Amino acid sequence: MTVAETFETMKSVFNPAAASGLNKIFQWDISGEEAGKWAVKIADQTCEVIPGGVDNPNITLIMSDKNWLAIAKGELDAMNAYMTGKVKVTGDMMLAMRIPQLFPVKR
Repeated sequence: MTVAETFETMKSVFNPAAASGLNKIFQWDISGEEAGKWAVKIADQTCEVIPGGVDNPNITLIMSDKNWLAIAKGELDAMNAYMTGKVKVTGDMMLAMRIPQLFPVKR
């Protein structure tokens, strides 16, 4: 699975019930061989993926392509990755805590 494919599948794993009352933009800045930016806009319990990112997201998660793929596959725990410096977060940190409910990973 490629980085782009993981973002294409986010709509299919999105949990609208967890997004009640949420109107925010999450962005991933991915470095490495598959570098790029992807934003996910959540509004009215819907999810829209925006390739290329946006100018002013509410939260930005910064990581390598290898770490993102491992997180997306459920092989790397996102909280552990953050605590060990593999993932950096800028913006509203509390939004990061909602990602596992918004996009449940099958383990």
